[in-house]
Amino acid sequence: MSKPKVGIFGLTGCGGCQLEILNLEDQIVDLVKAVDIVHFTEAITEHSDNYDIALIEGSVSTKHDLERLESIAKIAKVIVAIGACSSTGGLNCLKNLYGVEKAKELVYGDKKDWIEAIETKPIDAYVDVNYYARGCPPNRSEIVDIIKSLILGKVPEIPTYPVCIECKRNNNTCVFDLGITCMGPVTRAGCEARCPSSIAGCEGCRGPIDNPNIDAEKDLLARYGLTVEDIMESFNLYNACKNIGHNIGQDSK
Repeated sequence: MSKPKVGIFGLTGCGGCQLEILNLEDQIVDLVKAVDIVHFTEAITEHSDNYDIALIEGSVSTKHDLERLESIAKIAKVIVAIGACSSTGGLNCLKNLYGVEKAKELVYGDKKDWIEAIETKPIDAYVDVNYYARGCPPNRSEIVDIIKSLILGKVPEIPTYPVCIECKRNNNTCVFDLGITCMGPVTRAGCEARCPSSIAGCEGCRGPIDNPNIDAEKDLLARYGLTVEDIMESFNLYNACKNIGHNIGQDSK
């Protein structure tokens, strides 16, 4: 039985999500034995246009990104978005808050016309995505679990509940009690509450849960003397493309 062929690609992003795959250490040996990695710019010089599974990092922020994504989608049987930029647009979506032309002017000045930037979007705005390994960076074990499940013909088990559940499992003190704001109540779990466990507020890098309890989040903020406006920038940090901050801010006045 031939091993599934895997291509790992990067669009507009920092490259950190691909590095997380290289950082799998002992697990990467098992990964290489289980699949045939035929395209991985950050790790191998060889490249191929024959692959079954495409792992894609980065958002669509340029015309070139869109062309590459559409080309990949024509070949791959399964597409996995890895990281916040690929899954929700991530930090790159902050550009959209200024507008493309203004953002180009702020960054590139009189060279702005050299850049073929477009409004930033996650990859599922253009192609069908089968699975997501969310986060900034994504959880390494989640990437491995998704690939293992695909090899075995199973559906990967990806959390749909909020980060707060993981905090409770870890017996964490709620960071709100420590005077820190947190997006955990409306953010998808799967990171083992990495930031709250380090006494830092969740910034929502894994994106919103499917049906966030927005009223409960507003009540929680009110309990600690906070308003939606107090934390709006945190909501938009990774989720400006999804308008999460806007949705939570509706009817807040």
